[in-house]
Amino acid sequence: MSFVIVGAGECGARAAFALREKGFDGAITLIGSETHLPYERPPLSKEALVAGAGPKLVAQAERYVEAGIDLLLGRTVSEIDRAARHVVLGDGTVVAYDRLLLATGARPRALPGTNHGGRIAALRSHDDAARIRAHLVEGSHVAILGGGFIGLELAASARKLGALVTLVEGLPRVLTRGVPSEIAEIVANRHMAEGVDILCGAKVAGIEDLPGEVRIALEDGRVVSASLLVVGIGAVPNTELAEAAGLAVDNGIAVDGHLRTSDPHIFAAGDCTSYPLPLYGDRRIRLESWRNAQEQGQLAAANMLGGEDVHSAVPWFWSDQYDMTLQIAGLADGTVTTVRREMGEGAFILFHLDGEGRLIAASGIGPGNAVARDIRLAEMLIAARIHPDPAELAAPETKLKKLLAA
Repeated sequence: MSFVIVGAGECGARAAFALREKGFDGAITLIGSETHLPYERPPLSKEALVAGAGPKLVAQAERYVEAGIDLLLGRTVSEIDRAARHVVLGDGTVVAYDRLLLATGARPRALPGTNHGGRIAALRSHDDAARIRAHLVEGSHVAILGGGFIGLELAASARKLGALVTLVEGLPRVLTRGVPSEIAEIVANRHMAEGVDILCGAKVAGIEDLPGEVRIALEDGRVVSASLLVVGIGAVPNTELAEAAGLAVDNGIAVDGHLRTSDPHIFAAGDCTSYPLPLYGDRRIRLESWRNAQEQGQLAAANMLGGEDVHSAVPWFWSDQYDMTLQIAGLADGTVTTVRREMGEGAFILFHLDGEGRLIAASGIGPGNAVARDIRLAEMLIAARIHPDPAELAAPETKLKKLLAA
């Protein structure tokens, strides 16, 4: 049998190795459009910017050879022929498959009317990070459009390198997507204390990409001039290949709980997919998450080999902001009651309960790994569909392990 994986990022590479670990001895072809070996993306807004570090590889080149994985880099897939069960590469090469995995990821959402080039950039690849870092020098001025995780992590890295930073957010606060206002306020205050100029509720009226600077005109008349503008306003799933092949698409390549697409011979995983999550009433969601990419890569491999496992992992996110770490488990939509648990040293966790008292999410922030252990336990409580006593959640002396055991 021959398995083909389109997309040589974290998800695709993990799936390829998982196939071997699970005993598959047929042909595996892993196809990626970048020339770099598969690498992890979280360091791009951190180490890759601050230290100029090279890509954090999923595996060295020799491991792909040892595992018998045919790695085709710098290659694109132009077509999926579902009837013939093969993909066609941009140069016309045909690669046959018995099972196909689409791990095509996502791309930065472009600001209408602009292109990523000149003095306007986005951060998705290692090459993007290298290009941005060239502008992050002492006294330079970088503007960031978008106050989400990527924009704020990039702002922190830029300040560490001595660059001036103006962050422009169109909504009333930063981190509006899935982060409680109490935590967002702490993050924003920390950035302002570090010298980041945060402009919330700021609507862009126009952008001029000039030879020596980029100018961002705001609707209120202010103009921000910078040496570089980084646009971080979200990501768009890469579904074009799937759509052209007639696969179902719904805010991503639509898969079932087993990560199968509408074609039983084709699976999809990672940032490009939307899937039903049993824990939240089979609500269809799409996650852009490092851990989700790993988990779905592993699950897709198992189910391509005939498994019937359902993706039911609790969503989990994290972000480093200076010396603070923010972690979120679960989805807080539908929260009726929020309970705060103080952890000491300025750290705390917010537990989110629905109308029936079930724990559906937990959001924490603190120095270093102060909240990591309890967020992990909260993740397990969420998965167990626990209805905890709010008073016990709030009491720092209550061990979450005790609630889990009960």
